[in-house]
Amino acid sequence: MSDKENLSEEDIKLRYITPALEKAGWTKEHIRMEYFFTEGQVLVKDKIVERGKRKKADYLLRKDGKFPLAVVEAKNLEHTADRGLQQAMDYAKILHLPFAYSSNGKKFIEHDFLTGTKREFHMDEFPTEEELWERYCASKKFLPTQEKIILTSDYYDTVKEITPRYYQRIAIDSVIQAVAKGQKRLLLVMATGTGKTFTAFQIVWKLLKSNVVSRVLYLADRNILIDQTMAQDFKPLEKVMCKIRNKKLDSSYQVFMSLYHQLAGEEGEEPFRQFKPEFFDLIIVDECHRGSAKADSEWRRILNYFHSAIHIGLTATPKETSEVGNKTYFGEPIYTYSLKQGILDGFLAPYKVIRVNIDKDLSGWRPQVGQKDTDGKNLPDKTFYQEDYDSNLFIEERTKLVASRITAWLKENGRQSKTIVFCKNTEHAELMRRALAVENSDIMRDNPNYVMKITGDDEEVKKQLDNFIEPNATPPIIATTAELLSTGVDCKTVKLIVIDKVIESMIMFKQIIGRGTRLFPNYDKNFFTIMDFSGATEKFYDPEFDGDPEIILGNAEIRPDKKVESGDNSQEKYHVRGVEVAIVNEAVSFLGKDGKLITENLIDYTRKNILGKYAELRDFLQVWNSTERKQAILDELTSEGIFLFLLRDTYKFDKNIDDFDLILHVAYGRKLKTRQQRAQAAKNSDVLKKFPEKCRAVLNALLEKYTANGINELENLQVLRNTPFDSMGSPPNIVKLFGGKESYLRAVRELEDLIYEVA
Repeated sequence: MSDKENLSEEDIKLRYITPALEKAGWTKEHIRMEYFFTEGQVLVKDKIVERGKRKKADYLLRKDGKFPLAVVEAKNLEHTADRGLQQAMDYAKILHLPFAYSSNGKKFIEHDFLTGTKREFHMDEFPTEEELWERYCASKKFLPTQEKIILTSDYYDTVKEITPRYYQRIAIDSVIQAVAKGQKRLLLVMATGTGKTFTAFQIVWKLLKSNVVSRVLYLADRNILIDQTMAQDFKPLEKVMCKIRNKKLDSSYQVFMSLYHQLAGEEGEEPFRQFKPEFFDLIIVDECHRGSAKADSEWRRILNYFHSAIHIGLTATPKETSEVGNKTYFGEPIYTYSLKQGILDGFLAPYKVIRVNIDKDLSGWRPQVGQKDTDGKNLPDKTFYQEDYDSNLFIEERTKLVASRITAWLKENGRQSKTIVFCKNTEHAELMRRALAVENSDIMRDNPNYVMKITGDDEEVKKQLDNFIEPNATPPIIATTAELLSTGVDCKTVKLIVIDKVIESMIMFKQIIGRGTRLFPNYDKNFFTIMDFSGATEKFYDPEFDGDPEIILGNAEIRPDKKVESGDNSQEKYHVRGVEVAIVNEAVSFLGKDGKLITENLIDYTRKNILGKYAELRDFLQVWNSTERKQAILDELTSEGIFLFLLRDTYKFDKNIDDFDLILHVAYGRKLKTRQQRAQAAKNSDVLKKFPEKCRAVLNALLEKYTANGINELENLQVLRNTPFDSMGSPPNIVKLFGGKESYLRAVRELEDLIYEVA
């Protein structure tokens, strides 16, 4: 084999691929090497957070250092030149790039997505920047003026260097290109928590800086959304931006922020007519699904008046239903980034779901004949069901039970975990607040704002919301609400979302879930929990829901169909107490390796999948004993959807039981052993007596590490830098005690064999 064939992939890039690109005129300003464009999926294991593998392109080639055109994947000479092409094509498709390349240092292979063709060429024939740009523009049929608009302005870089993520860049560029070609109605669909407002700001920035637009109107339906937008993402425009107040319009600004109803006015007023129809060049409608599908709705009246402007709708809900008609007005989405993709890419928080079944929710409750409520009113002779509760029937014990379960979660996971409780209405929200205050009276004594009701939209509510949104553990910690917190409110540190209301609307369900999807690792927010008392999480199984959860704890059980009863159908409200209520179960469903929700028993599912991989105990033991890194087997099982950490959490297995024994117990019916039992058996073995005293001391210390933290401690040489090994000498000196690194590792493998003797 020649020296060239011995070169690593990095050598091939340094010696052959990079010089070939530079020869074609691609300077360092136009090349991004090692371009990571995802964060890696968040994996939560026993409250330990890990990241999945990040997606990385070897080279990203950009026109003028701004506009991405191609990715290049490198391989060493052990592979053919086209070995990396499929990976390059996969990355190019994700990044919406027209060209993908692969090379092993001998030649290039190109896939042109514009024509669907593939070709190979010599290393000195790589196309120039202008060649690729001309091919791209010719395919898109851009005019020179359109090209100029696309390339004129940079993204706005904040002092913190918060530049657009790959999907935000695609969304921004897609809009800019569409605007350059004269398109006036555009729809962007981006899951809650993926930065719709930041993306909108970048679009506005680029269009203002390139002089395509000069005046912008931003519409939302709640003050909190306008205020957050101005204070956060749109802050760089504060000198040219104003909020329309009291229906008075000041035409001296460039960017105007307004509520739909404030600009639309009362019947016959229509303050927007203070401006001429051609005044605005661009109008952005935030949460446009909330504007109503009706042609005479508030934002539609405004848009119809400013019909010559570019209209951009932002939403997390593209579905065309009786509730939402944004596609009818704006057209098909110009770009969509889903909740599921956001979780897989690692930009959004995964979540657990605890599905709590209460007996009276499943079977209903019927009062005794002649029974009265707490106000002395006769209760109707009928069966009440879950949809009746907290609407026209309030069961005091049920509210207390829900509050108790929420508090139990907080005591287990942290009393300062920001929590939103979604209630049926404002009265229910107040009753829930009182019940939670009683359950948390130990904290409420010193901090009366620990639990608060946040409903309505006045100045006091805004103050409470500002405190709740504050990332630090600033009261209120628990917020009870009906709908106010369901959309748009950016509280990054929410760790628990409680649903105690029947939710018919998929739109509402996705918006509620979106309240927790933001990641905020600096405040230990890596995932969140959904506690469901109403069966709302059944919507995870609906094809309309695009983002299956990372891990689901819950129950697929549905109460029997309610029979429609005749009798008193009035909405008079009744309050009762003295009703016995209880939690029936909190069974389990979760994600399988194919990304689908599994509803069968978790133990049965785990057993079936382990046996599918290792049919007999001897098959598993053979692989286990022959593998140098046991942790690699455990990691492989996790990647294939066998979640041992979830099994532990769900069935409360002793944390001191080794994963090895958990596998043997669940799949093969073997008796459970703790790590301490296995370590003690190894210490008593005659095998250790053959080692010199100082070596035995090291091995015994390793057994203590194994007892405390598991097998990964033994398999990592870095453990020798920690206590108690630091008192035994430096890691190199400890290894020398065994006769060198190989001898040390051989001794560790013998120790592992002792630990994992099955008997």
